[in-house]
Amino acid sequence: MCAGHWPGYSMGGLAMGNEYLALDSAYIVATIDRLSQRIQERFPESGLSRVVVQVYDVGLKAKNEAARMRRPIWWVRSVYILLLIGLVGLGILAVDSLRVVQLSTEGASLLDYLQAIESVINEVIFLFAGIYFLAQLESRIKRKQMLAALHELRSLAHVVDMHQLTKDPDRFRPGVVPTASSPVRAMTQFELSRYLDYSSEMLSLIGKIAALYAQDFDDPSVLAAVNEIESLTTGLSRKIWQKLMIVYSSPFFLEKG
Repeated sequence: MCAGHWPGYSMGGLAMGNEYLALDSAYIVATIDRLSQRIQERFPESGLSRVVVQVYDVGLKAKNEAARMRRPIWWVRSVYILLLIGLVGLGILAVDSLRVVQLSTEGASLLDYLQAIESVINEVIFLFAGIYFLAQLESRIKRKQMLAALHELRSLAHVVDMHQLTKDPDRFRPGVVPTASSPVRAMTQFELSRYLDYSSEMLSLIGKIAALYAQDFDDPSVLAAVNEIESLTTGLSRKIWQKLMIVYSSPFFLEKG
């Protein structure tokens, strides 16, 4: 079935619609799940098979968190609305106070009016400060939660890199003699190519999970963190593909696969 016939999905995790402008979190999670099955089937006892389960859990969490971040924090907005109502009420009270001063004191001095206005201005400044704080509070709460989740993704990318770090294709070259401290390398060339390819896919998906957080939250700190993770995963994938090129360029690759 062609991708255009899938309801709600398209190739690459992009939401179907008039334009390809949004990542589909459900498709990303499904892709991670499929990758997890592939790794479990080929390397059931490997560390990578355990790491991909963590990536799936983080992807599922990101799907739910990204949806929750799109919803308002109602308790913050309720207090915000109450302050606005208080500000309107204070304005009405200020007008009434000035009228009282005018009616109760014939020939009221300028000082009387200034004192009444000063009292009202102080209250207005206080309420405006509260409204400004609450207007920023919702963004600050969401920003803190997103940055914590992005830090987890950054750490996970380094964990993936650690698992492929000792997967060295140079051992297939003639004349390479391992030392007593060399890590055990029992994979064939074909198995090594699949392991490295799975690692690269996992890093790419970690970058896509990070992008979910910034998709509907235009905050400079979050965008900077997402871009940092994208650069990190791209750089780590580039190192893996350098290894893959060595494996694929081997004249014995097809024979030993």
